[in-house]
Amino acid sequence: MTGRVAALARHPVKGFTPEPLDHVTLNEGAHFPGDRMFAVEDGPVGFDPADPQHVSKMRFTVLARLPELAAIRTRYVDDTGELVAWHPDFGEITVEMDGETGRHMFAVWLKGVLGDAVNGPLKVLVAPDAFRFMDSRSGFVSIINLNTIRAIAEAVGKPVDPARFRGNVMVEGWPAWSEFDLEETDFRIGAATLTGIKRIQRCTATHVNPGTASSDIDMVPELMRHFGHPHCGLYARVKSGGRVAVGDAAAQ
Repeated sequence: MTGRVAALARHPVKGFTPEPLDHVTLNEGAHFPGDRMFAVEDGPVGFDPADPQHVSKMRFTVLARLPELAAIRTRYVDDTGELVAWHPDFGEITVEMDGETGRHMFAVWLKGVLGDAVNGPLKVLVAPDAFRFMDSRSGFVSIINLNTIRAIAEAVGKPVDPARFRGNVMVEGWPAWSEFDLEETDFRIGAATLTGIKRIQRCTATHVNPGTASSDIDMVPELMRHFGHPHCGLYARVKSGGRVAVGDAAAQ
């Protein structure tokens, strides 16, 4: 079954809104480029960049704890290392994320946006090479099947924005739920070959409407009620790298 890449997105800061991309180059064994490079701890988590270990997402500023994060838009400028963040009430800030000063400025701005919703102090953490602040150790690349999203929307009786599921590659044209058949199977996305790892188990972050920053669908209970599982999407590993662009073939 051949579909196409409908959209690409990354999340430079863990827990924040997706940044759309036109194209990307996937590298063998690596994470999706520019994804979850930074995370904002809400109080010290003991993260050691010299020995990076997985930390529960609930220790960070993430949608599962803070739906209001969905109102913030972020964009990372690869050439300069700058992060641009914007909020409808607090305006725009541009900071250099490769230096402590810029990261501290972002944390201060974010504290102003979130107020008493966070405990603090807030601090921006940087992922060392070959590590990313993923919810799962399998989270190299996340694939979202748009026909699966439509099946979910029909079941819950409400529109469902695919951005709720925070994927990297959105695919059009695959039968609903067929991505689950790709576990431990190779498939092509653009010029890259990926291997499916496992289904993505969902959490309360998917309850948040990315357009309104409010929790309006109890997505995990709805998935369980209608489909008997809490999964949506597929984690995959890059077997052989290559360029992937919107409109490219996505072949099962």
